[in-house]
Amino acid sequence: MSFRIGIIGCGAIGNVHADTAHASGLEVAGTWDLIPDRVSSIAERFPGCTAHASVDALLASDIDAVAVAVSNRCHRECAIAALQAGKHVLLEKPMATTVAECDEIIAAHAASDRVLQLGLVCRGAPVSLAVKRYIDAGRFGRIYHAKCAFYRRRGIPGLGGWFTTKAESGGGPLIDLGVHVLDLAMYLTGSDRPTRASGHAVACFGSPIADYKFTSMWSGPPKLEGVFDVEDGAVALVRFADGMTLELNVTWAANLPEGTHPNGITLLGEKAGCHFDVFGDRLDIATEDEGMIADITPYYADDRNNKNVAWMNQYRQFIEAVEEGTTPHADGAAGRRVQSVIDAIYRSSEAGCEVEVEA
Repeated sequence: MSFRIGIIGCGAIGNVHADTAHASGLEVAGTWDLIPDRVSSIAERFPGCTAHASVDALLASDIDAVAVAVSNRCHRECAIAALQAGKHVLLEKPMATTVAECDEIIAAHAASDRVLQLGLVCRGAPVSLAVKRYIDAGRFGRIYHAKCAFYRRRGIPGLGGWFTTKAESGGGPLIDLGVHVLDLAMYLTGSDRPTRASGHAVACFGSPIADYKFTSMWSGPPKLEGVFDVEDGAVALVRFADGMTLELNVTWAANLPEGTHPNGITLLGEKAGCHFDVFGDRLDIATEDEGMIADITPYYADDRNNKNVAWMNQYRQFIEAVEEGTTPHADGAAGRRVQSVIDAIYRSSEAGCEVEVEA
């Protein structure tokens, strides 16, 4: 059995959702976008797919589910509307731009009998799944510290557009990139009660827009008359109720040679530790065996692109949740948890001190 899905948002990520949904056996049946000229970009690629003039028209059509891939400020509105219209929802990260908005989505989901799954795609990456198996088997013991990093040298997306306009995005690389590694670290370790955060966000490279130097620009060229009122880098230390600490470093732009610090997640446990690139193809675990120091390199080669595998896993789990009633891959509580940490880091940066994470 398969079902019909609509795509809300026809930009780059919306196209990935459409392609993955189709590859997973779903019928891509309708589209809508905030920018009218983009609505047909997906619809024209899938037979029988209708380009709709409004989100209400899409939700009133004969679809069973939607993937929400619009700009961050619209996540709350579109997700709630879809749930109230009786549609299952795969909601792109971040869940929303504030914890309060997350709570509104959770309330709408609770009042429905539909599935709400968050687009936290890194959970389904092959290396992430391998690490999770070792952790769940007790091979790492108690994990006491995690280091999360996502560095770009010159990677401010669409400078001057919605990514760099706080009213549209909710923030810069912290809410764009940090959400991925924050969620994955909490998911892998099982540390799901963040209590306090100390953070610092900076904006050094995007203003004035005309002076920004870059080697490539995704999400469109710089918009000289646009807005840049978000951070382009952030650091943070997060404390958890179980004693674990988490160190976060994210940049959209930095004067740092490529590869100086590896991107990905480092986990330090009492029995084992590791570092891995989320979409990489290698995992090295430092541990002990028979009283001797040992390194383990699991073999889990896949001849497909690991990012594509992660996307396919995300849709497989969404389809199972819809058709079989299984627990969603990443639920509303997971999305809210990440947002609570992000909100706390922003508040800490403004206050210049450690703050409590909203429960």
